[in-house]
Amino acid sequence: MDLRRLKHLVALADTRHFGRAALQCHLSQPAFSRSVQAAEDEMGLKLFDRGNLEVVCTDAGALVVARARKVLFESRCLERDVSLYRERLIGDIAFGMGPYPAATMLPSLLTELRTRYPDVNTRVEVNNSRYLAEHLRAEELDFYVADVSQLEVATDFSVVRIGRQSAGIYVRPGHPLAARRQPMAAALLPYGVASVRAPGEALERLGRLMGLPPGQALPLAIECDDLPLLKEMAMATDTVLACPDAGARQEVAGGQLVRLRVRDLPPLFSEVGIVSLQGRSHSPMAQFAVDHLTALGTRLARNP
Repeated sequence: MDLRRLKHLVALADTRHFGRAALQCHLSQPAFSRSVQAAEDEMGLKLFDRGNLEVVCTDAGALVVARARKVLFESRCLERDVSLYRERLIGDIAFGMGPYPAATMLPSLLTELRTRYPDVNTRVEVNNSRYLAEHLRAEELDFYVADVSQLEVATDFSVVRIGRQSAGIYVRPGHPLAARRQPMAAALLPYGVASVRAPGEALERLGRLMGLPPGQALPLAIECDDLPLLKEMAMATDTVLACPDAGARQEVAGGQLVRLRVRDLPPLFSEVGIVSLQGRSHSPMAQFAVDHLTALGTRLARNP
């Protein structure tokens, strides 16, 4: 069976509609239907149940479509690797960054890329882990870097942990809490806490520490994946900021932020890792970025 026909089976399984699948594959519906029927005839199996409202895979169809996805993925990887080998391309690069590593690791990586490879085009997506995982699966990113401590186990992902980054609670120097020696966690609530998007379980744990009823998550006054914007808010208002220590180092050195020593708050940290598609090799450019980030993550873990 050729790859084109396998693509048709996957498209039908995804769209559950002959018309939409044909449109996606740039075929007329009769031609698309003939291709699917030919696949069923060739295998001697009924792959789809054709209902009035939607088309669904039979058990045999689900098995074939799952295998077809793997074959198509391997085919795309082979084409890409052969192209890189034949043309000796360094290759452009597209990767994702969670808000914390974007603040602590991205400037170093981009500086290195622009210095060493000024002709390479780089695209960076800074967003939360869920968004980055979706775009990695769509093969729009070579890899992404984020806090992987809450990452769900996924057989299609390869995860390499590159270091633990400590985090803390920060306020502006004139903040009422800055005058206290060691405030309690509950004292943060009246001022509002700002943070990047955090897992619900982590917010529930923080809520308990701050005296909230069981099961009630810490309410975030500002939830935003733009860490520089959150720092600006903390420097201009009484908003309390949860931030990686490496990401606030410049503001602390400049006297714009102060790290609070919260008495009953456990150590905060993010477990940074590089997430790639399982079985897909990196282009030379992506491998350079991965190696740089791995070394940088080790340094930041030793010198937060």
